[in-house]
Amino acid sequence: MKTNEITLQELNTNQFIEKKVKEISSLVGNGIAINALSGGVDSAAVTMLGHKALGKRLKTYFIENGLMRKDEPQQIVKLFKKHGVEVIIIDAKEKFFSALKGITDPEQKREAITQTFYKNVFGELVKESGSKYLLQGTILTDVDETVAGIKRQHNVFEQLGIDPQEMFGYKIIEPLVQIRKDGVRKVAKALDLPPSIYNRMPFPGPALSARVIGEATPEKIELVRQATVITEEILADVAAFQYMAILHNDRVTGMRNGKRDFGLQIEIRCWNSIDARTATPTNLSYETLMELSRLILENVPGVVSVTYNIATKPPSTMEAI
Repeated sequence: MKTNEITLQELNTNQFIEKKVKEISSLVGNGIAINALSGGVDSAAVTMLGHKALGKRLKTYFIENGLMRKDEPQQIVKLFKKHGVEVIIIDAKEKFFSALKGITDPEQKREAITQTFYKNVFGELVKESGSKYLLQGTILTDVDETVAGIKRQHNVFEQLGIDPQEMFGYKIIEPLVQIRKDGVRKVAKALDLPPSIYNRMPFPGPALSARVIGEATPEKIELVRQATVITEEILADVAAFQYMAILHNDRVTGMRNGKRDFGLQIEIRCWNSIDARTATPTNLSYETLMELSRLILENVPGVVSVTYNIATKPPSTMEAI
């Protein structure tokens, strides 16, 4: 299935919004649609498009999968309430951690999250709400990377020949699939979303599980969550496309209290990019890197090593898995 790209230069936001609102309204008719809001710019833009098209007939959920950043659900619910959108938090932590138990392979982790999200969690919500449609924020880069075999994005189905109606019991509507991240930001701004949303860093669908090498246990997720808080605070004023902390699986040799300590390693990544197709590492100052290292070593239990990734994309990717 070929998707016709609308480039940033071609994108007229008012026309795009008007067209997509009509498309959503026409597809759903008098029925109900649901969508998941993570707080990222893609899902936020889709939420506002759906809200404009359907009003209260769009049921918006925040899936608390246990893999999100600190206090994220509460912050997102509060922000969208100001825009007239009621967001319902669904506690699904046990389902996701149960699905991830014992899995170390990156693609198997992504597939476990995909199946849990679309079949178990949203399958139930579809039945409860009577909806036959799911709005989601798939963008063109997600499709490109999945079809090319670079990385299986959790939100790509029809482009791989998978019928969501047959697999999950509902149809998926993808209003943003013709544009990339730079275009989505432009649309989100035109939808009157605040800079904290339309300038927000990308965050992966598998959330913090994409930043844990190996099995994503609750304990490891909590460690990388703590490292993420520090990383995002220290790099908040850096003009980068994306930055993150990653917890490695291998133990590394360290020293604590004069004794050998086989501890944990955190990798920091910080990227300059326009649309995520290519990226270069940000030239952070030595002082900034040292401050990051000091705070992570002091505040994240068990960490004895902090590194900074200096590979480009390609051959690297932005996320670790």
